[in-house]
Amino acid sequence: MNWPAKFLVLALAAVCPATIRAGVRLPALFSNGMVLQQGSAARVWGWADDGEQVKITFRGHEWATVARNGKWMVALDNLAPGGPDTLTVSGKNSVVVEDVLVGEVWLCSGQSNMGFDLQRAADAQPDIDAATNAMIRLLVVPRLKAEHPMDDIKLAWKHCTPREAGNFSAVGYYFGRDLQKARGVPVGLIQSSWGGSPIESWMDPKTIASTESAPRPWHPSELFNGMIAPLIPFGIKGAAWYQGEANVGLGRALPYHLRLSDMINSWRQDWGLGNFPFLIVQIAPFKPIKEQPAESPEAELREAQSLVAKELPAVGLVVTTDVGDPATIHPTKKRPVGQRLALEARALAYGEKITFSGPLFHSMETDGSKMILSFDGTGSGLAAGGEKLAGFAVSGSNRKFVYANAQIQGDKVVVSSPAVPHPVAVRYAWADCPVANLENREGLPAVPFRTDHFAFRKDPRKP
Repeated sequence: MNWPAKFLVLALAAVCPATIRAGVRLPALFSNGMVLQQGSAARVWGWADDGEQVKITFRGHEWATVARNGKWMVALDNLAPGGPDTLTVSGKNSVVVEDVLVGEVWLCSGQSNMGFDLQRAADAQPDIDAATNAMIRLLVVPRLKAEHPMDDIKLAWKHCTPREAGNFSAVGYYFGRDLQKARGVPVGLIQSSWGGSPIESWMDPKTIASTESAPRPWHPSELFNGMIAPLIPFGIKGAAWYQGEANVGLGRALPYHLRLSDMINSWRQDWGLGNFPFLIVQIAPFKPIKEQPAESPEAELREAQSLVAKELPAVGLVVTTDVGDPATIHPTKKRPVGQRLALEARALAYGEKITFSGPLFHSMETDGSKMILSFDGTGSGLAAGGEKLAGFAVSGSNRKFVYANAQIQGDKVVVSSPAVPHPVAVRYAWADCPVANLENREGLPAVPFRTDHFAFRKDPRKP
């Protein structure tokens, strides 16, 4: 071989060694310090020469497969929680992944309130100082917009330390911390979020056409392609979703309702794990308080979120009406949000018999000028988060709502107003930034609701 040709071969080997020396390769998702999902099949996959024999070794057990079209995958069934252990993948070469835990893996996704890091959260410094926990591992997906679904991106798992926790999602950290303490097993948290992102960008290309609109400079599926697709089909227990502010607007709640439902269904299909638990965080109050009840795009979007939780299986809802901030779209009170996510997960995903949500409107009856409301999720009893119940409004047949008096009577709430002698409808926490304080004695706030359908909009997908 002459010198120029030899130099060319060496240069190519340096630039693209995977091409020159093909062999077994894993996605970056499988890095030292990772967490595999316990119980259900934990998928391990990667690339190799077509027809290459691939062997996976973990905890003294072996799995074997053959690469087809340059790809391979195995499912490690019924893994028990614990570790750390070593995962070895062998073919023409070997890849070793050290310090592997088995436990509960949760995806934490959405926009800026999910991405809001712990070091900026209210009263977080003691939590950051105490964040060292070898049983919690953190993975941050880099922000990436992509035209087509990616199969690998640059990332790495990290141990939970004050430094790593401080830069991680505050909501995600508090969720994982409480979940790990309650379940007593390792927890892996994957943060995949982007501030200001609309739901359309997180939907897969099969579910939302590229020609459909998304809020300006965003495009359908670009964040799914760059920040969700590379995670599929990694084994997860479920997902926590905090997003919606970017989709607020009059008349936009119904499309959001449909798209959130479609996104959840499509993610579940993409992962192939059945109806895995999906936990929705309602958007928090963030606009100046209005003196009179009025149409509210924020309230409509919260309603869309609660309807999805009601309609789809294994979907939970976290209420944030008591932790918002009228001055900012980014409230700093993140600890209660993460704690409530953990309660939802413990009940929904793990079947714990605990009080996990606040009062949820069940039914209404009329008694003269009074409306008598019944609720589910009352826990050990209804309570007012203050001296007097606030946040209730009533209307007559003229559809004009006025704030009303409300009193707890046993397990019911009685609502009335002298301005509305013949009430027909009740709304609760129906405002951009509601002042509302109905809760149960466990301190979990009631879900905002309305009993009317005055602003009902027809499903555009039905004739």
